[in-house]
Amino acid sequence: MKITEEKIRELTLKAIEELGQNSSAEAIKLAVEKAIGSENVTLDLVNEKTKSTGKVILTSFGLDHPGIVAGVTTALGKANCDITDLSQKLMGDFYTMIVILDISNSSKSLTELQTELNQVAEELKIKVYLQHEDLFRQMHRV
Repeated sequence: MKITEEKIRELTLKAIEELGQNSSAEAIKLAVEKAIGSENVTLDLVNEKTKSTGKVILTSFGLDHPGIVAGVTTALGKANCDITDLSQKLMGDFYTMIVILDISNSSKSLTELQTELNQVAEELKIKVYLQHEDLFRQMHRV
């Protein structure tokens, strides 16, 4: 039987409620372990909230000039990346763009994609950074 992280959280909150707010961490741990039982339980910590999505966040910025969106999106298209959201902003002479990508269908790794985009960025005289969405999810995980 598998038990999710959400179920463990639920059992922990129930144990705290039953034992009281001032109970020790060890007492709460024992109560949760007792609730789970001694059956063959494995923790399924890769649930819907923590499962890798294949989504990547691209940020780009530099001095504004024609061809930036075309250059970046062409490279993404050739790599078989799906753009799920795109936002751009002009601030005076400066250009910024944030793109949410799904790279799960791409044959390229995140590192290979970053290398290709670095070449595009150099040609366009801009900066382009890729970060996997999982990084953000893990940073804000409770």
